[in-house]
Amino acid sequence: MNVIAYAARPYEADPFERYAAELGIALTCVPQNLSLGNAHLAHGFECVTILSACDAGAAVLEILAAGGTRFVAARTAGHDNIDAEAARRVGIRFSNANYSPNSVADFAVMLILMSIRKAKTIITRNNAQDYTIVGSQGREMRNLTIGLIGTGRIGAATARNLYGFDCCLLGYDVRRDPALENLLTYVELDELLAESDVISLHAPLTADNRHLINARTIARMKDGVIIVNCARGDLIDTEALIEAIEEKKVSAAALDVIENERGLFHADHRHEVLKHRQLAILRAFPNVVVTTHNAFFTDQAVSDMVEVGLRSLASFVRTGESPWELRP
Repeated sequence: MNVIAYAARPYEADPFERYAAELGIALTCVPQNLSLGNAHLAHGFECVTILSACDAGAAVLEILAAGGTRFVAARTAGHDNIDAEAARRVGIRFSNANYSPNSVADFAVMLILMSIRKAKTIITRNNAQDYTIVGSQGREMRNLTIGLIGTGRIGAATARNLYGFDCCLLGYDVRRDPALENLLTYVELDELLAESDVISLHAPLTADNRHLINARTIARMKDGVIIVNCARGDLIDTEALIEAIEEKKVSAAALDVIENERGLFHADHRHEVLKHRQLAILRAFPNVVVTTHNAFFTDQAVSDMVEVGLRSLASFVRTGESPWELRP
């Protein structure tokens, strides 16, 4: 079984070697992200695996299909970089990967704590040898209402983490999980927006929820709300968020993902002028923490991502089906 892996990162080398050997896969690794410029390398490969930074748009999928590719396995939970309609049109099936939800859930709680305890201010002062504390007074979790938008595997793990802090937990999802009803109270989105001191996003990106957080929904929130995003950058209208921070409607934000991050995050740009004004503005705010799509990045999650990606392809080749396949 021959598989080509695009965006094969150095930290994936061990699990790639381990699971390829177990599954009988002859693996070809391409360090670069899949793009129009290198899609031809997959010629003759029935199976391709990619990360979310890869371009799996219509033009790229047409090249893959012409070269014989029949299945693309994303090694990520998010799959908004795959043009589902184009994949169906050219006859390529695809899947995503489940990985340890605790990786993102733990990170989300860390960002919430950093936001309510003004960690960026404290660290910045310490770096300048300013050890004063006025202006860095924080809040306690037990006194807050925290709203989770999205209660799938990651949102559920976040709820379990937060439950131990004895805060009031609200949840919103188009599909409610009865197993979580002893941890949180499900409400409609408008109620969650109005009642939450902290709003944490854990929803997948779809055509219907792009810019779910926008000027209109921010206006419904409490004054001084804190917004945390460890899901997808396009869930937030960044210009609306920047304006809300400037107007002090939003008292803090912690963002592991931002709009238009592809080609920016997970690369070294120390000697470049970045063409991303929104990132420059967000980084300049003393009450905004920006991390570079790191939430998933644990040893367990990376191993899971590689394993599920390769098992999905192996299952497709051997049975014609994959348990992780997504239907357009």
